[in-house]
Amino acid sequence: MQSFSVRELSSGDTDALLAFEAHNREWFESQIDARDPAFYTSAGVAEHIERYLSDFASGIWHPFVIQDPTGRIVGRANLKAIDSAQGLAEVGYRVGQEACGKGVATLALKHLIQQARSRWALTALVAYVYPDNIGSQKVLDRCGFVPEPRWEAQQIGTERRFVLTLSAPQSAR
Repeated sequence: MQSFSVRELSSGDTDALLAFEAHNREWFESQIDARDPAFYTSAGVAEHIERYLSDFASGIWHPFVIQDPTGRIVGRANLKAIDSAQGLAEVGYRVGQEACGKGVATLALKHLIQQARSRWALTALVAYVYPDNIGSQKVLDRCGFVPEPRWEAQQIGTERRFVLTLSAPQSAR
């Protein structure tokens, strides 16, 4: 079994991230909303990384990449819209087609949960998933997320919200 690792996104990831995103573009666009075509350039990815790292420095975003044993990026994971006052953040992840079914998304989500607890002292995480994205729903379930009941007013085909309540961080003794 391959060993994958998760690490923070860095400004030096432009070429590797562009290669990952371009290689998986069709796969991602079959599952989620398409990115602007301008993203798929070195300048577009560099700007994207700069924005994410700026949001990380501001404490509202925590971006990660997932690597295979050779160091190639095979996925991404993020804590998004971090609200320390509310103890809440959204999780997001995307895994390249060739890495699907290898535990990469579960590894990434467990890493996000650990970071939410230890680094950000959050008490809840949320995720939004389209109803036909069964793989992501299984990953969320495996990691303890629970789907919120659908409201009557919600439209069919909209994203479904999943929630994970985290135990309160233990204080140092």
